[in-house]
Amino acid sequence: MNRRHFMHLSTSACIALAWPIVPGRSLASPPDLNEAINIAGRQRMLSQRMLKAWLAWGQEIEPSKAERALAQSVSMFDKQLSELANTAFDSSITATLSQLDGHWKDLKTALTQQPPDRGRAAALLSLEDNVLQSAQQATTQIERLAGKPLGKVINLAGRQRMLSQRAAKFYLASAWGVDGGMAQAEISKARGEFSAALQTLRSASESTVAIRAELDIASQQWVILDNALTHRTNDVQSARHAAEVFVASENILSQMERITGLYAKSKAA
Repeated sequence: MNRRHFMHLSTSACIALAWPIVPGRSLASPPDLNEAINIAGRQRMLSQRMLKAWLAWGQEIEPSKAERALAQSVSMFDKQLSELANTAFDSSITATLSQLDGHWKDLKTALTQQPPDRGRAAALLSLEDNVLQSAQQATTQIERLAGKPLGKVINLAGRQRMLSQRAAKFYLASAWGVDGGMAQAEISKARGEFSAALQTLRSASESTVAIRAELDIASQQWVILDNALTHRTNDVQSARHAAEVFVASENILSQMERITGLYAKSKAA
């Protein structure tokens, strides 16, 4: 990958792109608390998706899809952080969002000003973790501010998006020889949390018949990703396995995005 090609990302990352589609609300209007939980939770996911895409692109795994996913994620993170910052939250949430902004600036610089390089991967994983922790804190604070059971369900459903990307990210890190022991432990943890949360969502009173039907689709897609995550990363088929993980994680992400949006638009108390 040459630097001239990479610099395309710095331009394309600033363009509003189509994924994910957030139905039913103009970005010009301030979000209600349910949607704010959804948006803050999506920032968690984007932190993981960016690194997944960066790692895939560096290894030439689905390179065009990886480049596009990275550009989309950077663009959306910027837009959503601005949207959250312009929402009237209490001082504690505002402080967390300010912290998130600082961590994000560090990560964005590292992601967009140099091409992917395995020697920089561990440092970027550390920067990304700071973003993830601040986004998690903001999401939890907004959920508490909402103060309703539905907020907890939106948070849980939204967290599934993050877990799908986190598992794929660590798989791709392991495939590149980065944090191998930690990567396997984190993949196992994400797989366990995702499976357990699917069951919790199925039994939630806030899950309508329509949402349960969407959860059935998500469960089928999870089987595909979960199986892909069990492949070894150091055999002769490792590049193909990594591509399967990348594509499967994108598919289930789209489905969980839809499900989280349905919860966020729900009128449940």
